[in-house]
Amino acid sequence: MQDLNFPTYSFRLKNSENKTHIFDVVRKKFVVLQPEEWVRQHCIQYLIQEKNYPISLINVEKVVLINGLKKRYDIAVFDSNGSLVLVVECKAPKVKISQTTFDQIARYNLTLKAHYLMVTNGLNHYFCTMNYYNESFEFLKTLPDYNTNKI
Repeated sequence: MQDLNFPTYSFRLKNSENKTHIFDVVRKKFVVLQPEEWVRQHCIQYLIQEKNYPISLINVEKVVLINGLKKRYDIAVFDSNGSLVLVVECKAPKVKISQTTFDQIARYNLTLKAHYLMVTNGLNHYFCTMNYYNESFEFLKTLPDYNTNKI
């Protein structure tokens, strides 16, 4: 798999049925290793190891209803009260991050109401905080550390 713009992490890999699988520590199972999954697993490790988000508060690939349509978020992080703090949209490295990508996650978030958003293709990472009053977002240099902001 392609090198990504994340620190180096160790992953459990296995081959089965002529496919490579990677162990997802959140879902506690092996999943087929596709380019987007490679980005998702790096992002999960980044949140846990670099930003100190507790693994118990991270949720991966869950279906949510957005305007009556079933959509799936890549990663969500909750606070200890169960409120949504962060939604992450992961794309494969070959997918260019565009305004359309931000519009997609912002639309999801009008329903989800997370405070922070992250969009990454593993090479480029974008972070923002939401302003619900103006229905806009403000870009950040990085995500806040879990312990720093008492999220």
